[in-house]
Amino acid sequence: MKHLRPFAFALSLAVPALAQAQTTVPITVQAGDPKIIISKNIQGQFAEHLGRCIYGGFWAEPGLNVPKQGRIRMDIVEALRKIHVPNLRWPGGCFADTYHWHDGVGPTAQRPKMLNLWWGNTLEDNSFGTHEFLELCGLLGTEPYLAANVGSGTVQEMSNWMEYLNSNEDTPMVQERRKNGHAEPYKVSWWGIGNESWGCGGNMTASYYTDVYKRYATFAHDYPGTKLKRIVSGANGDDANWTEVCMKNIGPGMMWGLTLHQYTLPTGSWTGSKGSATVFGEQEYFNTMRNCLKMEAIVTKHAAIMDKYDKDKKVALLVDEWGVWTDVEPGTNPGFLYQQNTLRDALVAGTTLNIFNNHADRVRGANLAQAVNVLQALILTDKEKMLLTPTYHVFDLYQVHQDAQLLPLQFASPDYVLGGEKIPALNASASKDKNGVMHISLVNLDATHALKLETALPGVSWKTVTGRVLTSAKVNDYNTFDKPNNVKLAAFAGAKKRGDKLAV
Repeated sequence: MKHLRPFAFALSLAVPALAQAQTTVPITVQAGDPKIIISKNIQGQFAEHLGRCIYGGFWAEPGLNVPKQGRIRMDIVEALRKIHVPNLRWPGGCFADTYHWHDGVGPTAQRPKMLNLWWGNTLEDNSFGTHEFLELCGLLGTEPYLAANVGSGTVQEMSNWMEYLNSNEDTPMVQERRKNGHAEPYKVSWWGIGNESWGCGGNMTASYYTDVYKRYATFAHDYPGTKLKRIVSGANGDDANWTEVCMKNIGPGMMWGLTLHQYTLPTGSWTGSKGSATVFGEQEYFNTMRNCLKMEAIVTKHAAIMDKYDKDKKVALLVDEWGVWTDVEPGTNPGFLYQQNTLRDALVAGTTLNIFNNHADRVRGANLAQAVNVLQALILTDKEKMLLTPTYHVFDLYQVHQDAQLLPLQFASPDYVLGGEKIPALNASASKDKNGVMHISLVNLDATHALKLETALPGVSWKTVTGRVLTSAKVNDYNTFDKPNNVKLAAFAGAKKRGDKLAV
């Protein structure tokens, strides 16, 4: 990925190691609509009680020799602070619809244990609960995004949780919160009403879920200083009917956001092998990128349905689960979803963020699955050791787009052709930040060919360009605990001013 700056340009690139160049690609950066802002919340993260994301990730064992605040692992916190994580979704995922929040507050020794039936049938001791999560969010400087238990919980349970966190009246819930060490309201506004209600959240039909949602949302009250963002559990992939029924039956007035879950599987199949995280050739790489690019059509389809019922685009589309899902690493617990993270994952991340950026009029939130040690993680740990994955470096590059104005790009991508199939080789997004700095992010998916770009910036007077690049010798290169910097960011010197155009 490349990032460019006029008045300064900031250029960010993600590219495979490349051979011969192709024909020059002309690109025009358009002025755009000042009202269309790329929400920082597109770069949100996800932390489920799954595998070693919480326990063995954020929440360190007491004797582990790492910097900690309580049991919160501070080297992870510092790494995520650097990329300005805007929101963090918790406690799930499928786990959310089996989680009873009241089991995770109060003195730790008195908290009941539970089985995590979704992920490995492990024993959950509830030592990481609501207060611990919100302390983590405070340390990160991030917005908490809570998922309420609709599948196995009750309206009263959800309503009590909201009162416990957001009220400041002298009620039993508030008295309990104060007794547990937090005098003032937490003011949590982001609330998912269920998760994957079409699947692990209850195997509901769309019409049934909309009635359930309206019942729960009726008792999801605002409190002084805290106006709730009520979020509908949305579609699985390209399920247009789910979105249609939710928008029609619930309507824009009763929701702030509608979710979408879409994963990239190298094989494209949920049955059998999903593909290895690290052992793959060019054909498997090509297939993965082809499957990743389906996000464009899926977001476009759901946005068009939402436009029918919400012409003013008041409802946010939140892609609150996305990322690469492969087979687990050999020898690890299959229920823990631990996988390595290569340059291929970084290219998926950059491509997906470009798609979200370019749909900023409707996509106003997203959550990569997941933050630590699960699926396409930003960070991997092994006891005291910690490493940053190639995907982490993409979020480092792309943080410049947070709350910046979208600048549409006009170009015709060359094709990346393999085995009689073709996909666009180039994808990109651009923005202008509050200081007038323009940022262009470029991804070249072609595993063997470089691209020459000539970028026009009509009406823009600029002098300097700087850039960073993420690349490696092979698309399946990755970082290890012994060699944590195999794939890392580097300065990019391949961007030049040529007349009034930018040559890359």
